[in-house]
Amino acid sequence: MKTKEIKELSVEELQERVAQLKLNLETMKINHAISPLDKPTEITKTRHTIAQLLTELTKRNNQQK
Repeated sequence: MKTKEIKELSVEELQERVAQLKLNLETMKINHAISPLDKPTEITKTRHTIAQLLTELTKRNNQQK
């Protein structure tokens, strides 16, 4: 996801996306342990996206305080 797209999301949407991506990440890790994925870099990209979303959530929480 691009930063611009992330900033346009609401807090609820951000939380929903984080939960969805975390679940997806765990599934990818399990599948990769059983048999190698076609694109193992997807794991890294997913972790990066989760970090971006969590950073935006933290920024918004700090702004509210």
